[in-house]
Amino acid sequence: MAVNLACALFAVLAMIGISELSYDKSVDAMDDIAEAHLARSHVQRLLRDVLDAESGQRGYLLSDNTAYLEPYKAAVADIGQTQDQLRDLYIVRPEQVGTLAKLGRTVQRKLAEMDLSIRMKNEGKEDAWRFVLTTEVGKEQMDAIRTVAGELVENSNQQTAHGYAEVRRSLLLSRIGITLVAAVAFLAFWLYLRQTAALGQAGQRQQLALQAERDLLDAQVRDRTARLTELATHLQQIREEERAHLARELHDELGSLLTAAKLDVARIKAKLAGDTGDLPSRIEHLINTLNSGIALKRRIIEDLRPSTLSNLGLVPTLEILTGEFGQRSGLEITANLEPAELDETIQLTIYRMIQEALTNIAKYAEARNVEINLLGYKDHVTVSVRDDGKGFDPQAVELSAHGLQGMRHRVEAAGGRLDINTASGTTITATLPLTVLRKAAPQP
Repeated sequence: MAVNLACALFAVLAMIGISELSYDKSVDAMDDIAEAHLARSHVQRLLRDVLDAESGQRGYLLSDNTAYLEPYKAAVADIGQTQDQLRDLYIVRPEQVGTLAKLGRTVQRKLAEMDLSIRMKNEGKEDAWRFVLTTEVGKEQMDAIRTVAGELVENSNQQTAHGYAEVRRSLLLSRIGITLVAAVAFLAFWLYLRQTAALGQAGQRQQLALQAERDLLDAQVRDRTARLTELATHLQQIREEERAHLARELHDELGSLLTAAKLDVARIKAKLAGDTGDLPSRIEHLINTLNSGIALKRRIIEDLRPSTLSNLGLVPTLEILTGEFGQRSGLEITANLEPAELDETIQLTIYRMIQEALTNIAKYAEARNVEINLLGYKDHVTVSVRDDGKGFDPQAVELSAHGLQGMRHRVEAAGGRLDINTASGTTITATLPLTVLRKAAPQP
C-alpha cells in the first residue's frame, strides 16, 4: 500500500508540475503570437491609411472634386490613432522603438507633403502643386514607408514563428511527461492489481457471509412485518367488534333505562298537572336532562358503530355524518356521493376514513369548505376529502400523526391505496376494491 501511494503521489505531482509548466509556456507563447499579429495588423492598417490618404489627395488635385477630401481626412485621422496604438504596443520592446520612430517620421513627412499639395491647390498655385505632384518625392517617401513597415512586419513574423516554436516545445514536453506519468501510473496500477488479487478471496468469503446474514435478516424483517401487519389488522377488527358490542350494550341497556325513566317521569308529570309549586318545573328539567342523555347516548352509539351503515347503507350514513358534523363544526361540506355495491368491511373503512379526515380538518386545517367525493367504478371505488385549509408537510407530520397512520393502515389492510396531496389545501384520496382482498398467510 505504501508503494502504491508513493507511486500515485509521484504521478499526480509530476502530472501537475508538467501541466502547469506547459500551460505557462504555452500562454506566454500565445500572448507573443497575439501581440505579433496585432502589431502586423496595425502596420498593415497604417500602410492602407497612407495609401487611402494619397488616393484621396491625388483625386482632389486631379479632379478638383472636394468629395475626395473626405476619405483623405478620415485616413489622416486614422493614421494618428494607429500610430498611438503602435506606440502603446511597442513600448515593451525597446529594440524596436527606433524602427517605429523612423516609421513615424517617414509617415509625417508623407503627410506633410500631401498637406502642402492640398494647401497650394486651395491657394490657386497650380504650377506649384503640379510640380510637387510630378516629382519623385511622393514615391520615395512611400517606398521608405513600405521599407520600414516591412521591417516591423518581418519582426512580427519572427516573433510569431518563435511563439509557435515555444508552443511546439511545450507540447513535446507534455507528451514526454504524460508518457512518463503513464508508465508510473501503470506500475502503480499493476501493484494495486496484485494487492487486490491477494485480498480477493478473503473479500469474496466476507461478501458471502454478509449476504447470508442479510438474507436471514431480510427474511426475519419480512416475517415480523407481516406478523405486525396481521396483528394490527386483528387489533383493528377487535376494536371494531368491541365498539359494536359496546354500542349494542348502550342501546339495549342504557337506552332501555333512560327510556323507562323518561316514561316514569312523564307519568309523574301528568299526575302533578294541577300542582302550582316548583315540582312541575323540576320534573320538566329532569325530562330535558333525560332527553339530553338519550341524545348523547345516541351520538356515542353512532360514533362507536353507525347503525345506519347496516340499516340504510353507506351513502345515507355519509350524508347523516357530513350533515351533523357540518352543524357542529360550522364547516361548509359538499358531498358528491355515488351509490356502489360494496363489501361491509369496505363500507366501514370508507366511513372511518371520512370520519377521521373530518376530525383532523376541524382540529388543524383552519378550513372553511370541505368537498367529499365517492365515485364508483367497475372494479373499485375512489374516495376523496378535500379542504381549503393551510395544509401541512406530509414528510414531517405523517410519522407522528397516528390518525394518518391508522387511516393508511386501514385502507391498505382492505387492499387499497391512500394518497395525500397538500399542494393547495389538503386532499386525501383512497382507492379501494369493491371487496376485501384476502392476503395469504406469511410463510415462516
